[in-house]
Amino acid sequence: MNGDSDFDPDAGSASDIGSASDADSAPGSPSDYPPPCSEPETVADLVARDRRASGTALRAHGPGRSHSYREFVTTSYKAGNVLRYLGIRVGEEVLVVPTSLPEPVLAFFGAAQLGAVTRFSDEIDGSPPRVVVAPAEREDEFDLPPGHRLVVYGDRPESATTTHWETEVWSENPAVHPVDVDGSDPLLAAEGGEITHAEALSRASGVVDDSGLGPGVEGVVRGSLSESEAVVSGLLAPILAGGTVVFPEERSDNNT
Repeated sequence: MNGDSDFDPDAGSASDIGSASDADSAPGSPSDYPPPCSEPETVADLVARDRRASGTALRAHGPGRSHSYREFVTTSYKAGNVLRYLGIRVGEEVLVVPTSLPEPVLAFFGAAQLGAVTRFSDEIDGSPPRVVVAPAEREDEFDLPPGHRLVVYGDRPESATTTHWETEVWSENPAVHPVDVDGSDPLLAAEGGEITHAEALSRASGVVDDSGLGPGVEGVVRGSLSESEAVVSGLLAPILAGGTVVFPEERSDNNT
């Protein structure tokens, strides 16, 4: 796998924007951010090369990590190439354990560019997915059959058959994926069934219209990525608008 200096290991992540009151201006000028994506057909359009910019695309307050649009777009290409190297093809499923970190978000955008279907879930329910992306501390919870791959991030894996996300993404080439994806292709496996690229982007456009999201405006994540509305409103809508996806700092049950 090819090395490339564009990857920044200190980067950001996202989920569900609740209302217009959750949208706040991010640091910097709107000119530091890409303009809203006009009539996108697939999620790949949201991470086109011409949307690379210095403004922040992703911020995770808990670990204090963020990605600029330049880093986010470039790393999403690398993430997709890692998944392709692991065997992901059009229509195959990637199970991503939902956490408030950058890695699940980048895995989702990388898988989308390959025409793969992402399922955000804490466990396998039914047939095993082609690839599972999970935190390293949960490595021993996934026992996949031959031909299926486990990828972990954070600490290095215990098993020699488990792939370390950061190592592979760091060394990967940020080339655009030579894959034809259509708006009618499935993007997300959710509660009620599969959601296509076109359906998800239409819903995300509605969120943008209703919430006041725009270039440099923060969309705060409200909810778990295991819920399709969190993915649509929290991951897709802010990036579509040229805003910033924000994971707020988690609060304990004792806080008011």
